[in-house]
Amino acid sequence: MNRSGERLKALLRECGLTPSDFAAQRRVTSQHINNWFTRGIPIARLDEMAELFCVQRRWLQTGEGPKHPHSFLRMYAPQSTPVETPGLPSISHPPLVQVPFNELRNGQLVAIDHHCLAMPASALEALAVPEDKAICMTMPAANMAPWIPRDAILAIDLSFTRVVDGEIYALLHNGRLRVNSLSLGHRGTLCLHSHNLREIVERYTPLQRDAQKLEILGWVFHWSHYRQRRPD
Repeated sequence: MNRSGERLKALLRECGLTPSDFAAQRRVTSQHINNWFTRGIPIARLDEMAELFCVQRRWLQTGEGPKHPHSFLRMYAPQSTPVETPGLPSISHPPLVQVPFNELRNGQLVAIDHHCLAMPASALEALAVPEDKAICMTMPAANMAPWIPRDAILAIDLSFTRVVDGEIYALLHNGRLRVNSLSLGHRGTLCLHSHNLREIVERYTPLQRDAQKLEILGWVFHWSHYRQRRPD
């Protein structure tokens, strides 16, 4: 019996996504997702789903082996030498990087004094994010919900501005911060995708990008948020 559909359902719960939200995000019908739950994920889409949820393909398909890739597990593994205190058990703490919070002032990035997000140095290293090019900002809108809620904390790699289809980037658009999935269209057209708007794509030619001061700030490599309320 193919039970990959049950594992997909559990992954959606972990991410806080409803089946209908996930269907809209993947541009399929809710019936497609229900079929995957009952019949299993189609073989042709296993690699796509495994990469999307950062899990091993074998685990997703069969339930065997480790759930996460080894690189994912190493990303948050403690790397520092244990500190021993007489009479107390030794505790290992991973080395941390203080990633500064930034805000836009008159269209320019400005660091906020004494506001940082502590992130494992090993996580930045695994993602090849230079420590001096990592910043944090607040998600400015709800256009990527439920994937990225409004006011979530974003971590951005300012050194990575090359467009990789489907990846999420922070942008500056006429002095305003935006966050979208990007892809490249015909003759260098930049396509902006929002997760909460079905089939709506904004397209900007190179000339339009220059005229509207649309530039890519960097790649969004992390986001996090607290729920706004406890469940009833």
